[in-house]
Amino acid sequence: MPPLRDYHLFISHAWRYDDDYHRLVNLLDKAPNFRWSNYSVPEHDPLDADNTRKLEQELRKQISPASVVLIIAGMYVNFRQWIEYEIEVAKDYRKPIIGIEPWGSERIPVQVQRAATEMVGWNTNSIVTAIRRCAL
Repeated sequence: MPPLRDYHLFISHAWRYDDDYHRLVNLLDKAPNFRWSNYSVPEHDPLDADNTRKLEQELRKQISPASVVLIIAGMYVNFRQWIEYEIEVAKDYRKPIIGIEPWGSERIPVQVQRAATEMVGWNTNSIVTAIRRCAL
């Protein structure tokens, strides 16, 4: 069997609402025959940024090596400014964007739908298949 590819993923999220982020990380960690590296910014390893401009520069550095940017669509309303910035950076770098619809969501923000290369439901197979299909 050939070696597994290591997918470099940036997951857009907010520390104050990181339950979905941790659920997604656990889902990806448990996915069979799937190897990935996390280029996100977890709370336990924050970026060295003391102002907005520095934070934007550091986010660019995190997104730059990513194969795919994942956006959990349910966080958009509360963190619109930063998610829109991350979408803009992903587009600047021509990174594919996968929008993930949270459980039980009835409406997905139009901005996420428009930016996404692909929208998927919240299940392991859909997410991993989309990553494999879209990754650079």
